[in-house]
Amino acid sequence: MNLIKKIIVLLFLFLLFLPGCEKAPKFNTLDYILEAGEITVITRNNAHCYYFYRDQAMGFEYDLAKAFADYLGVKLKVKIAEKWEEMIPDIINGKGDFIAASMTITPKRQNQVAFSDGYMAVQQHIIVHRNNLKIKSADDLAGKTVYIRKGTSYQERLEELKEEGIDIIIKLHEDIATEELIRQVADEDIEVTIADSNIALLNRRYYPKAISAAPISEKEYLGWAVNLRAEKILKRINSFFKEIHTNGKYAEIHNKYYANVDIFDYVDLRIFHKRIKTRLPRYKPLIKEAAFRHDFDWRLIAAQVYQESHFNPRAKSHAGAYGLMQLTFSTAKSLGVKNIFNPLQNINGGVKHLRNLYNHFNKIDDSDSLFIALAAYNVGQGHIFDARNLAKKMNLNPNKWSSLEQTLPLLRYRKYYKNATYGYCRGREPIKYIKQIMIYYDILKRQGIEYKTDAVS
Repeated sequence: MNLIKKIIVLLFLFLLFLPGCEKAPKFNTLDYILEAGEITVITRNNAHCYYFYRDQAMGFEYDLAKAFADYLGVKLKVKIAEKWEEMIPDIINGKGDFIAASMTITPKRQNQVAFSDGYMAVQQHIIVHRNNLKIKSADDLAGKTVYIRKGTSYQERLEELKEEGIDIIIKLHEDIATEELIRQVADEDIEVTIADSNIALLNRRYYPKAISAAPISEKEYLGWAVNLRAEKILKRINSFFKEIHTNGKYAEIHNKYYANVDIFDYVDLRIFHKRIKTRLPRYKPLIKEAAFRHDFDWRLIAAQVYQESHFNPRAKSHAGAYGLMQLTFSTAKSLGVKNIFNPLQNINGGVKHLRNLYNHFNKIDDSDSLFIALAAYNVGQGHIFDARNLAKKMNLNPNKWSSLEQTLPLLRYRKYYKNATYGYCRGREPIKYIKQIMIYYDILKRQGIEYKTDAVS
């Protein structure tokens, strides 16, 4: 009998280690990825990970992942996890090479996957309606129903708070974006949700009625995750993050999505959200037509119109600018505008003027050209000329908006403007002007975000 048992055990072990029967997790080695020329990222289709805007793939995590693929010299393939809790099993089962999805590093997850070094610090925050004055700390969640997505670090933290004695009712959703729960709080459909600080900040401008009441966790870090056996891939990821933090690439990508998110004026944003419903519709066809004619995103032009006039066709400035796009009479005449208060003529003239300025700087990178053209629209091309000359003298790149952000404010001081061709300039104004436009533009862009599935880039 003992012999039979031994034979059965040996047969079981033989079958266990037959090709295709191994229990060890599957994964692509780094050598295989480099040879195949392709790496697969697992992520989520949402506003901070991966989405399409004007047929272009975007998202903070996507841009980082694309930069990593470029770092390796391979193409990036995007695999969308239909549910949040599918991502870790997909990595374990070899359906992707790394997860980049704003995933918090937690001890529970570290038992399943290997995490990179943290690349962004976050804290979990209580999100409530701004009129809710009763919830100011974790203790105030006692007896409250908190709505969160299943499988998140939020669930882990709330369960810890329950174990500490706070009687929280946790309502789990199978798969719903945190942004959607924030919207429900803003609309008072639900009372409380939880969001990481980066997501909470990004969504303040879209849902200004939802606010962060208090943190419920210590500082945590987001990280990319790989198969536990993928040591070489993990090593490359950590080297990549170290390099982009040093060479400024990380800051460039971070600023693209998170710059100025801390600029928040509740009253201004509430008025903007109201006026894109009440005032924008009557001018939207005119804006879209003019933007199309001059090859601009109509949402950018709408944002500029709002910044200039709050969609008021009779607006007048103390500086002698008029109408929706705040044209001066001399500029209007040069653009063929006969009736400066006519919305069609004013918008067409303003967008044509912006295109002329943009074309003047067309040898500069697109984003820099746009910002410099907008600044010239605001303070005049002459002051931009002076700011660029000053940048050259300071060994800054005159073709970078980041350089002009430094030199334009200096033209307020006699030390600098006394030698400038166009003299004194209120150089902080165009910087604020552009920041405000980009905030409004970002809000309007969300209407044009598309969510698609897998892609290769």
